[in-house]
Amino acid sequence: YGAMAQLVAHLHGMQGVRGSSPLSSTNMKEEDMSEDKERRGLALQKIPAGWSAKDLPNLEGKRFLITGATSGIGKEAARELARAGAKVTIAARSLEKAESVKKELSSERIDLLELDLADLESVRRAARKVDYEIDVLILNAGIMAIPLRKSVDDFEMQMATNHLGHFAFAGLIRDRVKSRIVTISSQAHRMGSFGDGSLGSIRDICLGRNKYSPWGAYGASKLANLLFTFELERIASAKDWKITAIAAHPGYSNTNLQSVAPKMKGNIWEERSTAFMNGVIAQSASRGALPTLCAATFPNLYGASFIGPDGLLEMRGFPKAVRARSIAYDQELANNLWNVSEELTGVVWR
Repeated sequence: YGAMAQLVAHLHGMQGVRGSSPLSSTNMKEEDMSEDKERRGLALQKIPAGWSAKDLPNLEGKRFLITGATSGIGKEAARELARAGAKVTIAARSLEKAESVKKELSSERIDLLELDLADLESVRRAARKVDYEIDVLILNAGIMAIPLRKSVDDFEMQMATNHLGHFAFAGLIRDRVKSRIVTISSQAHRMGSFGDGSLGSIRDICLGRNKYSPWGAYGASKLANLLFTFELERIASAKDWKITAIAAHPGYSNTNLQSVAPKMKGNIWEERSTAFMNGVIAQSASRGALPTLCAATFPNLYGASFIGPDGLLEMRGFPKAVRARSIAYDQELANNLWNVSEELTGVVWR
């Protein structure tokens, strides 16, 4: 059921979502619509067809930090980056799992960092331990469509893990990132909404004060990933920070992300049907990691690029530059989300 719901979200999202924010493309002001048309008229950057991990450059001397790389596309990305010669830091909530992955990958190029994105104290502690420069920071960790939970900081758990924790962590180590900050979003951003886009509405969603929907909350957190990326690119350009902000999404990939919610609910039937759908429809985690790897390493990528699969409905395939839902480029909404994120986390980007 969970996998099918995700699939429906992909299909429905390509046509737009009913009840979406008044700031979305169907309700934009005339000048915003004009600006959106102009953006859509710009050519997307070309990535060679069939780009794969075999096309990774020699990464000797480069360092990457990936959150949530103990499973799924994060682990596969870490595997390929280390194989290409990079030093890779796996930031994970469970050091036990991270140690197991390090042994599995059998790489002396991998080190570990304890990080619980749903706990701002843990985020600050981890940031203090990053006393070295990073070429690329990959914000990959995430949870999906879980029942309503609150973080220790009283944030809605999906927003805490998928957006606010990453916002805080990246902000605290921003001056140690030399090249790129890559944020992993999802096609589910197409069903995300921040209500009327006001500071109050955004704050309520981050704090879980609104009527809760597991998939709606997940969609909002994935929309937040894109709003964050595009706003970061605007700010970095204005402040002449030497970093580029890029987003990616893996399409529909066979990982354990889809099984977490059924397990939390104790729904064995949903867990089994999700596993079945993953096996029938989803692409492998290694293929799903390709947009991440491309976003992190492809030379001279445009700032604010969004990389996803090139197949039908961007559900599977090789990396290409894609476009997000129009609302993801809304500057007023992005600015409001940025301000609320700074307010809630106490992390002010400088």
